[in-house]
Amino acid sequence: MIANYYYGHGKLLLTSEYFVLDGARSLALPTTLGQNMSVKYQRSSNPKVIWQSVDSDGRVWFEASYDIWRFDCLTKETPEALILQNILRQARKQNIHFLRDEVDTIVNTRLEFPLNWGLGSSSSLIYNIAQWAYVSAFELQEKTIGGSGYDIACAQSKGPISFQRLKKGYNWEPVEFNPLFKNNLYFVYLNQKQNTKDAIERYYDLSIENKAQTIGALNIITDEMLKCNELSDFEDLVYNHELIISKNIDLPPVKTKLFNDFWGQVKSLGAWGGDFVLVTSDKSKESTKKYFADKGYNTFLTYDELINQNFMHLSSFNNDNIIKNIQI
Repeated sequence: MIANYYYGHGKLLLTSEYFVLDGARSLALPTTLGQNMSVKYQRSSNPKVIWQSVDSDGRVWFEASYDIWRFDCLTKETPEALILQNILRQARKQNIHFLRDEVDTIVNTRLEFPLNWGLGSSSSLIYNIAQWAYVSAFELQEKTIGGSGYDIACAQSKGPISFQRLKKGYNWEPVEFNPLFKNNLYFVYLNQKQNTKDAIERYYDLSIENKAQTIGALNIITDEMLKCNELSDFEDLVYNHELIISKNIDLPPVKTKLFNDFWGQVKSLGAWGGDFVLVTSDKSKESTKKYFADKGYNTFLTYDELINQNFMHLSSFNNDNIIKNIQI
């Protein structure tokens, strides 16, 4: 059988978490790790979709089958199976020709990062399905799991991007974020996955005053981070960013909550309370790693280990890649 292959990068949101939903300009980082998807077809008198998902250790974590006509579940209707069913049905709505042939469709996905890391298992999957179905990945996400769209932009980007959600679409472009002090930047996993959907709902329930002023302040920090050449200046920006978000969402910064005695800065990446944090340190990698290991946080990655840094895309990028005014 001939197979078609698709790939989407994972993501981290460095600035403007939460407020990216309301148009704040953000700095987003595609990761070196992502998700693969292969699709094979074979003739069948009773066509169906046969799905299997494998984690980064090679273990099957999800299996399901669907009929080809309405994507009704032929296996147990688990929460995961129903989410995928909704995505497939929405892809069909966007492209009525999607999966209309009388063949079995065999889909295999594989994550390159642990499922609980929160690097975009859902967004990279939606991006891959959208490429397969020839539909808009942004619309597919908006009408299924929701979100700001920055993770969809990361899935298809080769390096750091500036991202902004507009009233009628999205705007993003590649940026050069390869700071001289990148060897002083690390990523630490907090040993728990944050539920992004719950965090977004909580944010929308908040009564935030002067939201436009807050977005303006975050935009300035995003711009200044891109110009930063000194670690101390970057740390000041991180500190101020954490204070702004903390004040508006009424949650303590992660450093205050967990790492109050740490010598550098610690910044939440995306929804607060889980997943990865960014760490700055002017001490050695070994000393910094030991600090977090002593507190029980053993997943410790350097900037170059986790962040995709292909700057060749800057010269080849053109306006066709900037998606504007997509109706959703």
